[in-house]
Amino acid sequence: MTERVIVTGAAGFIGRNVVAELNRRGPVELILVDDLGTGEKWRNLVGLRFEDILAPSDLWGWLAGRAQGHVNAIVHLGACSSTTETDAEYLANNNYRYTRRLCEWALANSSRFIYASSAATYGDGSAGFSDDDGVTESLAPLNMYGYSKHIFDLWALHNRLFERIVGLKYFNVFGPYEDHKADMRSVVVKAYDEIGRTGQLSLFKSYRDGIADGEQRRDFIFVGDAVDVTLHFLAEGTASGLFNCGTGVARTWLDLGRAVFASLGRAPDIRFVDMPEQIREKYQYFTQAEMGKLRAAGYSAPFRSLEEGVDEYVRGYLAKRGAR
Repeated sequence: MTERVIVTGAAGFIGRNVVAELNRRGPVELILVDDLGTGEKWRNLVGLRFEDILAPSDLWGWLAGRAQGHVNAIVHLGACSSTTETDAEYLANNNYRYTRRLCEWALANSSRFIYASSAATYGDGSAGFSDDDGVTESLAPLNMYGYSKHIFDLWALHNRLFERIVGLKYFNVFGPYEDHKADMRSVVVKAYDEIGRTGQLSLFKSYRDGIADGEQRRDFIFVGDAVDVTLHFLAEGTASGLFNCGTGVARTWLDLGRAVFASLGRAPDIRFVDMPEQIREKYQYFTQAEMGKLRAAGYSAPFRSLEEGVDEYVRGYLAKRGAR
């Protein structure tokens, strides 16, 4: 019987790259789930091979009928990922309740369940960045997006589901096919576009003592590496738990900006601008994934450095579509 995998958020950033890699790796029947709306996100599907594509609300009917219980795995990447979304009820429904319902179906039908959590669950980082189950209860997200992810993590933890499912706390992912994300795109693509228009790059000033402008640090991970981590758990069907998906190395925004300039063959020209007041109190100044748990689960591949990932993104994708 042909392996059947459902990928939600399949026309989104990470989802699109997951589907492309599944296409590359071999025969599998893919059922894609996404809300294509009226925008340009549909373009991310061009060139992909799949059996069907469903709206999120239509998935339940499909599971009740055509699925006939035969789904090997669900890779659930669909969510509202906007850190500035203020509709708490929408986020609770979309990011928590939908995920819970899908997880319950997967467990009832012996389907592998892999879902996207987020590094936003770590809040300001004061509790560290350990993905140990003993730490999860103490985390305090800074925004409703992070909280909507956190409450599913807590539900799964309280019900001992991490003995059977996989959650991935994606850190700062960047790479091809994020164009549709508007203001939620990575700073890499924003930098590329701004430099193309003006020759300069604008970064936020720091508002924390002891941290200079541009020295805020994040764990940046290239989407190809995030996909490889995700599919590791699809292939290794017995591994389970809640895992960080970062590189374990924090780099500064200045490092990122200089990497983009270097890939463009230009001398850096960076200026600092005021951070919007509405995000100053919810801003993460440092993120760095602890990677021991992931390595212990058998993932041994090296991660691209920031410079390697930026260069692959800029030269292999952004330069071909031009500045916007």
